[in-house]
Amino acid sequence: MTALPSAPAPAPRRQLLVGVGLASAAGAAATGGLLALFLQFRDRAMSTEGAWLPEGIKVPMVPANVMLIALLPICVFAQWAVYSATRGDRPHTGAALGLTGMLGLAIINAQAMIWKVMAVPAAQGSYSVLFYALTGLVTLLAIIGVVFSAVTALRFLGGRTADREVVVAHALYWYAFSVVFTMLWFVVYVTK
Repeated sequence: MTALPSAPAPAPRRQLLVGVGLASAAGAAATGGLLALFLQFRDRAMSTEGAWLPEGIKVPMVPANVMLIALLPICVFAQWAVYSATRGDRPHTGAALGLTGMLGLAIINAQAMIWKVMAVPAAQGSYSVLFYALTGLVTLLAIIGVVFSAVTALRFLGGRTADREVVVAHALYWYAFSVVFTMLWFVVYVTK
């Protein structure tokens, strides 16, 4: 009696990648909704009052531009981590994930500096409420990204080198964050 060959292995389901994609889409949708409200209130204020920014408030563009410029190396380092993880190169994967997390912390630090320099009172009006809601949401997304970088590094460097899906999902998250922050940068910091 001959035995039948074993069945092929089931295809990977990619739950983590799909979950990160859905979470990134949810973050982009929430930010897009707040940006739409910001633009609507700005148009209404410009047509009735002639000004949108409160009196004496100036937006510091240097830290805002530094945050935008930091997104390019974040995406490069996230992709470097994917490249290194695919080849089983633990030291380079760890370095890439560490640099991604450090630049995420730099973005959070630059946003905190903008809040300190602008010193917008929280209950001053619709501008302050929407400004803090938008920048707070994107800062929360950056904090989630830094935590995701740390968890990814701990998982991969801790011995789960065969599970590369977490590194790919990590890169996807930072790509989506870059798109979301670029929209915020243009609407809130550039067009004011």
